[in-house]
Amino acid sequence: MSDRFQPATYPVPASDALISFMREGWSDDEDVVERMPVAPWARARRERLAQRFPGERIVIPAGPLKPRANDTDYRFRADTAHVYLSGNQSSDAVLVIDDGDATLFFRPRHAKTDDAFWRDGRYGEAWAGRRRSLSEAEELFGLRCRHLYELPDVLTSGLPARAYRGVDPEVDALVSSHSDPQADAELAISLSEMRLLKDGWEVEQLQDAVDATILGFEDTAREWASVLAHGERWIEGTFWRRARAAGNDVGYECIVAGGPHATTLHWIDNDGAVTPGDLLLLDMGVENRSLYTADVTRTLPVAGEFTADQRHLYDLVFAAQEAGMAAVKPGVPYRDFHLAAMTVLAHGLADMGILPTSADEALEKDSGIYRRWTLHGTGHMLGLDVHDCAAARKEQYTDGKLEAGMVLTVEPGLYFQSSDLLVPEQLRGIGIRIEDDLLVTEDGYRNLSAALPRTSAGVEAWMAQQEEVSA
Repeated sequence: MSDRFQPATYPVPASDALISFMREGWSDDEDVVERMPVAPWARARRERLAQRFPGERIVIPAGPLKPRANDTDYRFRADTAHVYLSGNQSSDAVLVIDDGDATLFFRPRHAKTDDAFWRDGRYGEAWAGRRRSLSEAEELFGLRCRHLYELPDVLTSGLPARAYRGVDPEVDALVSSHSDPQADAELAISLSEMRLLKDGWEVEQLQDAVDATILGFEDTAREWASVLAHGERWIEGTFWRRARAAGNDVGYECIVAGGPHATTLHWIDNDGAVTPGDLLLLDMGVENRSLYTADVTRTLPVAGEFTADQRHLYDLVFAAQEAGMAAVKPGVPYRDFHLAAMTVLAHGLADMGILPTSADEALEKDSGIYRRWTLHGTGHMLGLDVHDCAAARKEQYTDGKLEAGMVLTVEPGLYFQSSDLLVPEQLRGIGIRIEDDLLVTEDGYRNLSAALPRTSAGVEAWMAQQEEVSA
């Protein structure tokens, strides 16, 4: 069995004299902790999940540390389902729900008299920081907590279990003999579908993430001289600084795409120049301290003003986004906002003489040739994951209907590859996307990212305003 579930080993060598000396002269008090604000929301989610699977055991791991190189680990990010149901963000923890009765198994702090405090190079407090005690954790999370070392005996007790698999291979192995793969798949689907509708806490967290993201965009624009001197890397670094200061991290790798890089949908090398006369596509989102992420895209004229050709294309994408957003309301098919945006883009491409057929013909299901220049869907669910609720059934998500409480992106784009001979030469190498985060309300939607201008004139005025602020 893995040593993750056994008392700590001590890779740090020491003499008997040092060991004896290190066991003396420490204070070892408990911290005073306050209940996490998410605790009652997490409890309600656990209760809803338990009602779906009455009388069953449910196992939801946070995940282990992941080695980056040799003996160093990546910064840990707990699995989404675990955070959703517990609020815990520490590694190795496992939430076990037995017929609605929840217990969090985790690695508590070592007492100062325990040599692991200073000799365990991976988890010891002197090396990795202070972890919560069991009593502190119980108060913090509002649920019963037990030592991680007790988990194997619990999970191998023979009781049938539904496990959230693919997060922690060692937990998967512990439950493999009494867990049914089909039942486990049903659990993953249920967890995704629960997150389709955001509760009040989640909406607050998403707005917080969006607000921090807008500050990150402003930071970028206020450092334009450095952007021009150092290129895409500078923007990535500037935005990451805001993400760490205002939140936990970036919600996904920043897309900082100057000029023709913007025609690569997931450009994350971010190592190119930012050149006046080009457009700059920025797709960035802050993950806040509760691990909810924003996902916002703006396309900026590097020189501060769009050229006539750039403005024409930008305004076409904006019109498509407006049409898509107008289609967001409860009770309508999920795909309607995508179809509304694509209809605008297809007609725009036809009006420009780029489509080889009429727009209506291109929009037919057996054609879709307009997609040569649009490529991706117009949006996705948003939450703890940037592409949230991915395991939900089609009939509940992409083939379902919008409901109040859903949060989704609306992000149409046009992409003219540099090598595309069907596009006028002056337009080749241009990529434009506009993306906002929308909360579906009872009577339509609320744009969580509305504070960041979207119109071509608004973008130009915003860039000028940031320049004035930085002057």
